[in-house]
Amino acid sequence: MSERSERTIRHSSVASRGVGVTGSTEGPGGSPERLHRLAVATLDGNWEHDHTVPSRTLYPHQWSWDSAFIAIGLAHVRPERAWRELESLFHAQWTDGRVPHIVFNPRLPVGAYFPGPEFWGSAGAEGAPAAATSGIIQPPVHALAAWLAYRRAPSDAARAALRRLYPRLVAQQHYLGTRRDVGGGGLACIVHPWESGLDNSPAWDTPMAAVAADVAVMRAYRRHDTTHAHAAHRPTDLDYARYVAIVASYREDGYRDGGLAGRHPFLVECPLFNAASGAAEHALARIAPLAGADPGPHRERAARITEALVRRLYDPAAGTFQPRDLRTGRLVPARTVLGLAPLILPDLPARQIETVVAEARSARFGVAPRMDRPLPSYDRTAPDFEPLRYWRGPSWMNINWLIRRGLLTHGRDALAAGLGRSMVELVATAGCHEYFHPDTGAGLGSPAFGWTAALLLDLLADAREPAGAG
Repeated sequence: MSERSERTIRHSSVASRGVGVTGSTEGPGGSPERLHRLAVATLDGNWEHDHTVPSRTLYPHQWSWDSAFIAIGLAHVRPERAWRELESLFHAQWTDGRVPHIVFNPRLPVGAYFPGPEFWGSAGAEGAPAAATSGIIQPPVHALAAWLAYRRAPSDAARAALRRLYPRLVAQQHYLGTRRDVGGGGLACIVHPWESGLDNSPAWDTPMAAVAADVAVMRAYRRHDTTHAHAAHRPTDLDYARYVAIVASYREDGYRDGGLAGRHPFLVECPLFNAASGAAEHALARIAPLAGADPGPHRERAARITEALVRRLYDPAAGTFQPRDLRTGRLVPARTVLGLAPLILPDLPARQIETVVAEARSARFGVAPRMDRPLPSYDRTAPDFEPLRYWRGPSWMNINWLIRRGLLTHGRDALAAGLGRSMVELVATAGCHEYFHPDTGAGLGSPAFGWTAALLLDLLADAREPAGAG
């Protein structure tokens, strides 16, 4: 073991000795019944009148893709809440179809979270909802979540909720396919690293380096994340200075998408984001008949997205998918878990399935029928792999869940089973943490984290009655 690895594991061991949701410094243990109770208690504790907060500490508002993943878990135990979760989020949809990445709770005081509603200033933007929101978006996993919530707990009430959501989900996809196709190649472009969901991934290092920013700007703000987590586990102040600069560029033009190519400093086509968009069209094709609509256009759009993903973001030399920086036109070479995400597409061509599965099984990620370590968010063989810092190495339950689903979709059941067992073991060892050390499994970030609990429930349900690719 290298000196660096020894240091980081010792650091993680010390950093993770906080009191979790069980009131203990240890994980809840491996009993499925005990894990189920822990997950339900976590979601119940994070319920906030019409939605679930990701955590009561660092994330006190409603987050977009968190709510989608949480709805999948809630469908197993509180199906009525699953639909309230999604509907409350879509009540804050903008008139252009965008679903904001944060919907702010007006009951909380100004300054309770950074960047808060006063930073985003959505009220002054054309088409913004009455609720205070951010002006950016997150991966469109919502249609898939809605379909799975219905499949998990079908009922007349669920079908009625699905019918209500359907036009809003269609509007979300229309927004992505039109206003966000900045590169003109049939893929949606993200305008901020936060839109990817993988905030400080090494995938964004190259495009972020071109964003002009002065770290001194952060003196004007108070970061809350480093109050609840060790600074060594979080994005740096320079990262945040660049995040602020990118938001300012978008906000100052009223969050308008017209003309982005000529004025915005961060424009990237992301494999995970677009794979989620393709999966959404497949899900909408399933939902459409229940809503009295034609599934055909959704199937056609799904096929176009998959074709564009392969054409624009697949690197045959690397055998994986990589983001494309539209400012330079080049693929970003960092090998991150983003490159595995297109496995969730049922129509991914055989060549890409084979090479991406090989990438998942490589020493970089280590997916196997029996896994000693969970799936990391970044190539664990890279010299800048950081097992403690947010998306630069740690393991995350939602990304593991997506990759597992992709493996099931393409008949890699043994690999999916190995990945699933490693996910359950993370929670059994450390509790429902936000993310986990990719070597030791120690819990990192916020305890009592919503999507970790929700997706654990989905895994436990699959263990009782395997859902397959659904």
